[in-house]
Amino acid sequence: MRSIILGLLVVFSMKASAATTPAHFEAVARQAERARVQEHVSDAIRLYREGTDLRSSWADGWWYLGSLLYDQDRFAEATAAFQHLLASTTHRGPAYAFLGLCEYETGKDDDALAQFRAWAAAGWAGTPELRDVAVFHFALLLTREGRFIESLYLLATVAPRLGDVPELSEAMGLASLRMRYLPENYPPELRERVWLAGKTALYAAQSPRNFARADEFAARLEGRYPEQPEVHYLRGTIYTFQGKTMEAEREYREELKISPNHVSALVALTEIDIEKADLAEAGLLARRAVGADSRNAEAHHQLGRVFLANGDLDASLSELETAKQLAPDSPGVRSHLAMVYGKLGRTREAKAESAAFLTLKNKEDVMAPAKVKLGETQEKAH
Repeated sequence: MRSIILGLLVVFSMKASAATTPAHFEAVARQAERARVQEHVSDAIRLYREGTDLRSSWADGWWYLGSLLYDQDRFAEATAAFQHLLASTTHRGPAYAFLGLCEYETGKDDDALAQFRAWAAAGWAGTPELRDVAVFHFALLLTREGRFIESLYLLATVAPRLGDVPELSEAMGLASLRMRYLPENYPPELRERVWLAGKTALYAAQSPRNFARADEFAARLEGRYPEQPEVHYLRGTIYTFQGKTMEAEREYREELKISPNHVSALVALTEIDIEKADLAEAGLLARRAVGADSRNAEAHHQLGRVFLANGDLDASLSELETAKQLAPDSPGVRSHLAMVYGKLGRTREAKAESAAFLTLKNKEDVMAPAKVKLGETQEKAH
């Protein structure tokens, strides 16, 4: 009899717990929301912890818990909260961004970069404020990795909103000079050069109305550091933006005197020569670029263009297909591939490449209306 009574008590206890837990959870959730809205941060954190303990599937609870911990610089704890959201359909994208920010702050740079890449693949989700902060830190890590053009591209998209702030100038300066440092750890003797380069890139990215300011800082940079690598190349890109081809060509050639295997300068000069129909020199420059970096998509792209202009369709196809393997998302590569396939009578491939070009171009226009291209789209650190 005693065992029967004990068994019944256990059953009744379980039923009572099942009945009261949802009500208890709802009460805790309301208290947590009230504490958060009233900015009682410590209470809100405690209550969100309690609520997520009661219901581990509470996505909003994990979201607010992680956000509050992040705002308190409790990055390791915030990381644990945001990791619970990676299975969520509503918060997964922004969670990747926050995880990247948390891991950046705790010095886990490679992990942070992986999180930012996952965030980008998930569609760059989040509030405008979160996107700007995450894009900025994503760009810093791309610079550290040697992905300078990707970094500058991202920084250029936030430049109109962030404005003329020192942190942005510094970040753009490091990327423009191809220095694989984070802002917090580059040598102090480089600060002036980085600052001048950053101001140049920042003003060029913000608006054509600011090209005069960009010119001013580029001239100061070149005057102070005429023998340093990347200085002439940066000034050449500014001239390219302004359509000053002769001045740009001069600067790219000056860069090659300092850095003979500067792939970006070689590629830029190849493009200029193709436009001038100087195909002999264009071919020499493009071959030098491919020889300096066989993994550079734009070098193969431009060499393919030279062969196309010379009527060597088989050689052109080989180079453009290599460029496509290295940079499948390059609209320019796909466009020229379509032309070559068309000339070879391979209609089906030509139509496929034309369709890919239009898709990529439309995506580029939608995703990056503020895009500023400071060089080639595929690169390696020099």
